[in-house]
Amino acid sequence: MLDKPRSSLTAFFEGTNPTPPVHLGTRYDTSGNFLLEPGNTVVSHLVNGSPSEAAVIEVRERMRAMPDAGRLAFTPISSLHMTLFQGIIEYRRRLPYWPSDVALDMSIDDMTRLYLERLQNFEGSGTFRIKAIGVTPNGLTVAGASEEDRAIMRAWRDALSVPFGYRHPDHDAYVFHITFAYQTRRLADERASAWQALFDDCLAFLEREAPVIELRPPAFCAFRDMKHFEELLVLG
Repeated sequence: MLDKPRSSLTAFFEGTNPTPPVHLGTRYDTSGNFLLEPGNTVVSHLVNGSPSEAAVIEVRERMRAMPDAGRLAFTPISSLHMTLFQGIIEYRRRLPYWPSDVALDMSIDDMTRLYLERLQNFEGSGTFRIKAIGVTPNGLTVAGASEEDRAIMRAWRDALSVPFGYRHPDHDAYVFHITFAYQTRRLADERASAWQALFDDCLAFLEREAPVIELRPPAFCAFRDMKHFEELLVLG
């Protein structure tokens, strides 16, 4: 009898989700090579050298050590971040993922320059702290460490929607995360219990060793692919 993944993980397994990963072929290929996919975004990188960064990296390494981790394309450690607000991206040139007052064929570099201008006098909504609330094959699911932190993060997103000129359909329900990897193939169902045990252990480890994950201030970044996010302007 095959193992069945828990409901929160069904999207990552062959038996419960046979459809190809959504970004396969545009963001990365079947060999795990990351492809050109330029865009911009607002992220908070992990604090280099911090104890919480070390704990997050340890969880990433535990995932990489799984015998079927070859089905995952891992991003570099230097790219680890939490996305606060999604910018525009080459393969999503349509409303409402693009400002309605800007032509849909404007180059990504021109869009980045436009947003740099719009963000020059941007005032952030204050500092916030985050914690891990889940572990998946993609990485960590995170949330504000307290209700106050969660409210501040929502305020940041609301404020950023003004200079960016849009609100994504998931604006209010956006799930914050720190990406470790993307699936090149869905995981085998018979591996569900092994992965679930790993995720449970990793979440307990993070709750113990990194109850708060330290982040650098939010920054407007440009990227060419998922391997590097260049900070152009620190916000707030």
